[in-house]
Amino acid sequence: MEQELHWYAIKTRWNRTGQVCDMLDRKGVAYYTQKIFPSFLFVHTSEQMVGKIRDEEYNNGFRRLFFYTDKKHNPIVVPDNEIEVFRIVTSAAQTGLEILDDTPERYQTGDKVRVIDGPFKGAEGYIKRIKKDRRLVVTISGVVAVATSYIPPELLEKI
Repeated sequence: MEQELHWYAIKTRWNRTGQVCDMLDRKGVAYYTQKIFPSFLFVHTSEQMVGKIRDEEYNNGFRRLFFYTDKKHNPIVVPDNEIEVFRIVTSAAQTGLEILDDTPERYQTGDKVRVIDGPFKGAEGYIKRIKKDRRLVVTISGVVAVATSYIPPELLEKI
């Protein structure tokens, strides 16, 4: 029986990202990483493989990566649409992106919007005033929130 594939979030130590990517390549596990926040990786695999990766890390004493988990220590499944929006925002490679916090739910205030043009076109998130600028905040539930640089209001549509 084939295992269903989901996205899972991983945080690595800054100097271990390359080693973690090499290990995932050897196991044939698909992943998404980007240069802006190199310590965050997202793997597309089965829950069974997540367990194997965690066991190998623990048994070999590497401690190179940490899966984001819920309160019961189960790995958090990241919805496909949240990964897609995160990819749009991080692949635009604009300056001004910043990780806000590992508790993104506190940033989910304001209007929900979609970017209709520009480098972030297609991204959806919430508007938040940060450092006197109106910015789009994109969240990966229970994992991370990312704020873009300023986006002019004419490039936004309310959802």
